[in-house]
Amino acid sequence: MLEGKFGVVFGVANKRSIAWSIAEAWHQAGARLALTYQGERLQRNVTQLAARFGNEAPLYPCDVTRDDEIQNVFRCLTRDFGKIHLVLHSVAFAPREALEGRFVDTTRQAFATAQDVSAYSLVAIARAALPLMTEGGSIVTMTYYGSEKVVPHYNVMGVAKASLEASVRYLAHDLGPHNIRVNAISAGPMNTLAARGIRGLGSMLKHHAEQAPLKRNVQPGELGNTGLYLGSDLSAGVTGEVLYVDCGYNIMGM
Repeated sequence: MLEGKFGVVFGVANKRSIAWSIAEAWHQAGARLALTYQGERLQRNVTQLAARFGNEAPLYPCDVTRDDEIQNVFRCLTRDFGKIHLVLHSVAFAPREALEGRFVDTTRQAFATAQDVSAYSLVAIARAALPLMTEGGSIVTMTYYGSEKVVPHYNVMGVAKASLEASVRYLAHDLGPHNIRVNAISAGPMNTLAARGIRGLGSMLKHHAEQAPLKRNVQPGELGNTGLYLGSDLSAGVTGEVLYVDCGYNIMGM
């Protein structure tokens, strides 16, 4: 389904990462991928995972708050692949203290950090990817229902995800003439490294499973399959959208 396609994945932290589930699905469908990592702390994990793809998965360091590091990733991709068709953006961060108290107490710095890492980085990555996506392609990012409704303790991250979703629509408009599609997957809560920074994650998972029409939490493979759909020609007419993969939780009023 993705034979002959090249892509880059931002946001793999470990084997439980949503980014890894999608990367695995893309690889199994025939795509050749590069992975990025942020800092030495995560380098070992990402290196071990990339080894599962054989010797054809280059690794690049990237702090998405630094434009020079983003540019370096795409210089390396030009050297190693020459062109790309797939970009996965699965990056988000807010200071822990901003996810514990009241939203009204969010500091200016915490607000700016959440927006920079979680939303603006998609814009910066899309801009850098554009010259290499000469044959068109797909950019996929990850969001969450807290962008639309209040989720206790999600706080400033919910506001950042709302910004991310608006960015998806504006990028879809700008990149559409280049045959580049931009979409977001809104996943239900999962026990990932990033999610563990949210107080009450266990209660959130339990509530979600009780209230969702399917009466369970979403599985990593289901997110991988959705990422494969958005990365492939099966979704050739889909852009600027937020696709919910949350066992139906978002449709519920009570």
